[in-house]
Amino acid sequence: MGDSILDMYLYETNTLLEQLDGILLAAEQADTFSEDSVNEIFRIMHTIKGSSAMMEFSSLMTVAHRIEDLFFLIREKSMDVVPEQNRPELFDMLFQAVDFFRGEIEKVENEQPLSQSIDHIVNKINSLIDKIQGNPGASSEDSAPAAAGAAGQEEASAAPAVNVVSEDYLFGVHVYFDEGSGMENLRAFMLINGVKDYCGDFLYYPDNVETDPATSDIIADQGFLVWFRTAEDRDAAIPAVKNAGSVREYQPVDASKPAAPAPKEDGAQEEKPSQASAPSAPAPKAEAPAAKPSAAPAPSGGQQHAKESLISVNLSKLDQLMAVVSEIVITESMVTSSPDLKGLRLDNFTKSARDLRKLTDDLQDVSMSLRMVPVSGTFQKMNRIVRDMSKKLGKRAKLTLIGEDTEVDKTIVDSIGDPIMHIVRNSMDHGLEEHEADRVAAGKDPVGEVTLSARHTGSEVIIEIKDDGQGVDTQAVLNKAIRQGLADPGHDYSQKEILNFLMMPGFSTNTEVTEYSGRGVGMDVVKKNVADVGGTVSITSEWGQGMTTTLKIPLTMAIMDGMEVSVGESMFTIPINSICSSMKVTEKEVIHDPAQGEMVKIRDNFYPIIRAKELFCMEQGHDNIEDGILMWVESGEHSYCLFVDELIGEHQIVVKPLPNYVNSFGVKNYGITGCSILGDGSISIILDVLNVYTATHSTF
Repeated sequence: MGDSILDMYLYETNTLLEQLDGILLAAEQADTFSEDSVNEIFRIMHTIKGSSAMMEFSSLMTVAHRIEDLFFLIREKSMDVVPEQNRPELFDMLFQAVDFFRGEIEKVENEQPLSQSIDHIVNKINSLIDKIQGNPGASSEDSAPAAAGAAGQEEASAAPAVNVVSEDYLFGVHVYFDEGSGMENLRAFMLINGVKDYCGDFLYYPDNVETDPATSDIIADQGFLVWFRTAEDRDAAIPAVKNAGSVREYQPVDASKPAAPAPKEDGAQEEKPSQASAPSAPAPKAEAPAAKPSAAPAPSGGQQHAKESLISVNLSKLDQLMAVVSEIVITESMVTSSPDLKGLRLDNFTKSARDLRKLTDDLQDVSMSLRMVPVSGTFQKMNRIVRDMSKKLGKRAKLTLIGEDTEVDKTIVDSIGDPIMHIVRNSMDHGLEEHEADRVAAGKDPVGEVTLSARHTGSEVIIEIKDDGQGVDTQAVLNKAIRQGLADPGHDYSQKEILNFLMMPGFSTNTEVTEYSGRGVGMDVVKKNVADVGGTVSITSEWGQGMTTTLKIPLTMAIMDGMEVSVGESMFTIPINSICSSMKVTEKEVIHDPAQGEMVKIRDNFYPIIRAKELFCMEQGHDNIEDGILMWVESGEHSYCLFVDELIGEHQIVVKPLPNYVNSFGVKNYGITGCSILGDGSISIILDVLNVYTATHSTF
């Protein structure tokens, strides 16, 4: 049980921190927080504070508590309360707080002790609160209530429980806040706003908690008193007191014969009922998260309603579901293509088999969609990387996101986060020019651009990270590779081969070690992580124009529609979405080019012929073009005809990744992307149309 609560806490907190990062990045660009953003940050901090307190993570709770106090002030008095000169400090502090939360969450995940010293960040928050309170609090009007509070303090010290400010308000609640919680005056003010949701007619003591920080000491020593006209009003407001933050204890207080209030307090009491009633319009906004969800503001309420229809599921359960659905698809294929049924005419069985196929299709679609998540979460995190590195490296840069709604398997999203981060850092550190003057001289925008894009092509997800920087100095890379013994000085390397040196372990072009690069850890890690999920990495670069890194990641655990073909006794599967058509041709229709390649004319265009038998060096299979069949296929920019023996038919197949020891022989480079188990138990090799072309295109 404890583990499931912890998992829920980690999931919720990580989600909130990602949301917070996005809000902060947008706010920093606008140099202000919108009203919705302020409410949202207040809600996020309130949630983190509450859940961390429940889990007894005191460092997280304290920092969230302080930021909640800060945003309570901003929410009550609008963003104008933060002077222009303090806004960069506010944004930096909030980004540091997000990093602090992330660091603490990581410690929780790794079962490490949490930080004991949080003074550095708490002091920054307190400093900002002081600056904010110092601006409106300096006016002369506020000095009178402060004096009244000080006078009241002396009176209160004699009999704290009898601070009745009006003989009409005799039913009170005496509230004590947690020891050492700090800023008790703000906590009292937040409590008042919560009470307004339940009862609009009440008084409180001290009566100037909003404007006078000195009342914190009074409340810490003697507690905070709220007085109501009737016991019913008090009972109605008790839930607000219970739900208020940091309340240690509270007790009802009845005063039958109050002492005569001082004239100052009389003045205060005449103002206070109107003050308590006047803000009734914004009251639901004031302390919504602490009071009751129904009092939440409209925008936030809409979001909460949407979230009620979501449920978080353990990924291992989705893996189990996927495995079961895969077995159902295979078993359905085994039943419908059983050898025992050959030659029999079974109309009812055929109809039922068609219905079953439709249902398994639907089941497969649903189970696949459960695992699919957009890459936007991973992409959005890169905004933070670009922002931080821009500040530290002194380079102005912007991040452009394309296709962030592209959906991929959850396991793939998790595994590509680190590789993308490495590449974005490389683009910022190595790629973009050191000085803006160099960019301007080259006719570029002084602000560098890193573009992150994602798209689907058939059975692959292609992610590109592109920068418009200086590109890669291939000669410098080659010289470094020769010095490290990775390259032969006498060999003539192509540009592609030189760029591949960048992905060798321990290779770094940076001349000095910085916080982000130069340690020889980077592109080799990218290559390994992407290879672990069956993907490939390629680099292209043009000197002076920038660099593009392309990640091609197959949808490894997928169920797809494929066309079964045979070559000799071997079976191959071609993805349906890569097939244009199939055809028979005669020997006369085949055109031979000077390099002994074969081509065929289809609809006024010429397409190369690739013979599967020759590509895979097979002994069996047809050699005569008229005995077999041509499959006209295309992927990306490439289109060609694959020559096979026989077309068997369409099947729904489960894509099984090849074992690592098979992958180590580089079979992916020859177009073998995985395999599938057919209904009769035999294995079919799944072909990647694009890699089949690239493996042979140099011959024609």
